[in-house]
Amino acid sequence: MKLVVGLGNPGKQYVGTRHNIGFDVLAELARRFIAPLNKQKFEALYSEFLVQNEKVLLVAPQTYMNLSGQSVQKFCSFYQIEPADVLVTCDDLNLPLGKLRMRQSGSAGGQKGLQNILQQLGTQDVPRLRLGVDPPPAGRDAKDWVLGTFGKSDLPLVETAVQSAAQAIEIWVTQGVAAAMNRFNGEPPK
Repeated sequence: MKLVVGLGNPGKQYVGTRHNIGFDVLAELARRFIAPLNKQKFEALYSEFLVQNEKVLLVAPQTYMNLSGQSVQKFCSFYQIEPADVLVTCDDLNLPLGKLRMRQSGSAGGQKGLQNILQQLGTQDVPRLRLGVDPPPAGRDAKDWVLGTFGKSDLPLVETAVQSAAQAIEIWVTQGVAAAMNRFNGEPPK
């Protein structure tokens, strides 16, 4: 069983923000596999489906970003899922808009939702897929930047990145983290 976590904040005011791109990736996977995120458990919306006989749980914590680990830890405990079988997808303001970066382990790199998950699971050995949202412009607060919406001209690149992220997750499920890294850790799509 694989657990795919998309990070974001619940509530209409956060829809379309940079910080919620993890939720956008989950929504794309839910659409592709006809598995709407309409079940509730452990302070999250979730759904499940099969990919080549591998059960996949999509989990969108509703705890707000910085407490996401509470929900993830409960899913892992209940379903007996090892951290290596969890993939966290989130925004990264240190990457150019649209760039994907998958890693098998490492630090949270300042992403507080990921940091909370690593703390709750007690390890940095948790795969993650970061989607670049660009650094904030000079003089702009990072918090305000990630809680802001994408510009209209950015939306085609954001959509391409979300589609690519969904493909990367499918490859992670079926072929493993190395295959997904080799294929998707490159230049952002144009």
